[in-house]
Amino acid sequence: AEDEEDEDQPLSLSWPDTMRKRFTYLLIMPIIFPLWLTLPDVRKPVGETIGITEEIMGLTILAAGTSIPDLITSVIVARKGLGDMAVSSSVGSNIFDITVGYADPVAVSSNGLFCAIVLLFLMLIFVIISIAACKWRMSKLLGFIMFVLYLVFLVVSVMLEDKIIACPISI
Repeated sequence: AEDEEDEDQPLSLSWPDTMRKRFTYLLIMPIIFPLWLTLPDVRKPVGETIGITEEIMGLTILAAGTSIPDLITSVIVARKGLGDMAVSSSVGSNIFDITVGYADPVAVSSNGLFCAIVLLFLMLIFVIISIAACKWRMSKLLGFIMFVLYLVFLVVSVMLEDKIIACPISI
């Protein structure tokens, strides 16, 4: 019963309460700080080495990397039986990231920005339709449909950015 109680408690960011945890914290700090201070930002050189533009890196690798924490929390919530919360988190966190984390949308220039925005709205409509088609229940079929929708979005966005598909309207 005590394990269940600990699981449902929110994450505490206060100073560790036991001596062992304090020791671990103090032991790890001298390792983490120099890494944080000295590790270079290798995103651009890696993309240039592989031959991927910054836009494509942002659409694929970096976007996936920033969504991993959201994925982990959604999986934890879904395993607790709260599938609706997991789905709303998967949709809502990305909307929040775009609206709050996207500080200066006017200065952004993209080859297919208008078409990508339209594609996002279409994907949102398809997600809602697929959830309704699965009778508002989380299932493997719904997960598969969402995965396919993501792949379609990713492929079309990359094709728009690389000018394989021309967007008829530019902003």
